[in-house]
Amino acid sequence: MTSMVIVMMLGSVLTDAVAQPASGPLRACAENPRYFGDADGNVVYLTGSHTWSNLVDIGPTDPPPAFRFVPYLDFLEQYHHNFIRMWTWEPVTWDTRRQGRDATQTAAPQPWARTGPGKALDGKPKFDLSKFNPVYFDRLRSRVVAAGERGIYVSIMLFEGWALQHAEGAWEGHPFNPANNVQGLDGDANGDGKGLEVHELAVPAITERQEAYVRKVVDTVNDLDNVLYEISNENHPASTQWQYHIINYIHDYEKGKPKQHPVGMTFQFKGGSNQTLFDSPADWISPNPEGGYRDDPPAADGSKVILNDTDHLWGIGGNQAWVWKSFLRGMNPIFMDPYDGGVLDSAFNPEWDPIRRSMGYARRFAERMNLKEMSPHGELASTEYCLANPGVEYLVYLPEGGEVTVDLSGGAGQFTVEWFNPSTGEVAPANEVTGGAKREFTAPFGGDAALYLTRHG
Repeated sequence: MTSMVIVMMLGSVLTDAVAQPASGPLRACAENPRYFGDADGNVVYLTGSHTWSNLVDIGPTDPPPAFRFVPYLDFLEQYHHNFIRMWTWEPVTWDTRRQGRDATQTAAPQPWARTGPGKALDGKPKFDLSKFNPVYFDRLRSRVVAAGERGIYVSIMLFEGWALQHAEGAWEGHPFNPANNVQGLDGDANGDGKGLEVHELAVPAITERQEAYVRKVVDTVNDLDNVLYEISNENHPASTQWQYHIINYIHDYEKGKPKQHPVGMTFQFKGGSNQTLFDSPADWISPNPEGGYRDDPPAADGSKVILNDTDHLWGIGGNQAWVWKSFLRGMNPIFMDPYDGGVLDSAFNPEWDPIRRSMGYARRFAERMNLKEMSPHGELASTEYCLANPGVEYLVYLPEGGEVTVDLSGGAGQFTVEWFNPSTGEVAPANEVTGGAKREFTAPFGGDAALYLTRHG
C-alpha cells in the first residue's frame, strides 16, 4: 500500500460519518469545564455556522422568502458542524444599507401576535403583547427538534440588541414602540427615539412582558436535550444588569422544570468589556477581540465555556488559522456564515469554505482525543499552539508550517506521529518517535499544519 493511498484513506475517516441525535442537556464538563458535557459525562465540543434568517425569515420582499431549514441542516452536516445560534430579530424590518445592501429587509414572524385592534406604523395590525404568536413558537420547536435529530445543538437567541443601536428605523418597527402595540407600552423611557431601554430594567412593565416571553420559550423547548440559550446579540453596555437578570431568571425558572440548559451572554457592542462577560452568571460567553481572541487567542482557563464567534470579532470574517488557534487554546469556534446570501454577502461564497471545513476537521480531532484530559499547553510547543494531556496526547498547530519543537519530556515510550493538512483534509503518517525529551518535527507539506502525537507504549 503506497503512502498516498494511506493518506487518502485516513483523510476519508475525517470526512465520513453518520450523525447521531444530540444528547444532553449540556452542562459544563466537571473534569474539564472549558467544554460542555452531556448527561452521561461525555464531552461535547461545539462548532458550526450560524446565519441570520435561520428562525425569523428575513428578506427584501414582504412577506420575506421562507428560509429553507432542511437544506441548511444538510449544509451543516456536510461540514460536520454540530452547533448553531438560532437568531431572532425584534424589529419588523432591517435597513441593510450600512452593510452595503440597497434594500430594507422585512423580518417575520415575531413572538407576539399581531391581532390589533388598530394599525402599527408599518400599516399592519398592532401587536397584542398579552398574546403569543403560535407560528413563531411552533417553528422554534420544530426546528430545534429537527436539528437535534441530526446531532446539532441550538442556542436560542431570546433578544437582539444590535438593531436598535445601529439599524435605521428599528425603533419604528419594534413591538415595544407604543404606536405598535395595543397596550400602549413604551420602551423608550428617555424619549430619544431609540428605545434602548427595552434592554435595560428601566420600564418594569416591559420587563414583565419579556419574562413572560422567556417562560413561553422555556416551556416550548424545555424537554429537548440540544437546547442552549443566548440572552441577546450584541446589546449595548447599559444592558448588563438586565442581561444578568434574565440569565438568573432562566436559571431560576428551569429549576422547577425537568431539564436545565446552559445560558450564554455575548459581546456588548459597542464599547462592552470581556470582563463583564466573565463576571456574569452565564454558563458560556462569546468575547470581543480585546485580549487577542481574533489573532492570538488567550488560553481558556475553564471559568466559562467560550464560544469564540467570528460575528463578534469581524462581523463577517475570519480565516482557517483562527479556527485552529481557537481550538488549541481550549475554545469552541463558531462562524457567522452569510450562507445563501439571502441577507448579506453572496450566495454560498466559497471564500468561507476553509473556515467551514476546518471547524469540522477540528471537531473530528476533538472526537478522537480524550478531551476531558486535554488543556492548552503553549509552553510545550515552539509555535505555542498545543492542546495536550502531557505525556499522553498532543495536538500542535503550525500556523506557518515548517518546523516545530515539541516537549515530550512528560512521557517516555513510543508516540505515533500524524500530520494533518487543514487546506486539503489529508492525513500523512510519519515515523514514530520516542518520548522523554524535546523532539523536532517538520511538516511534509507546505502551508499551515497540525501535528497529532499519541503515546502507545
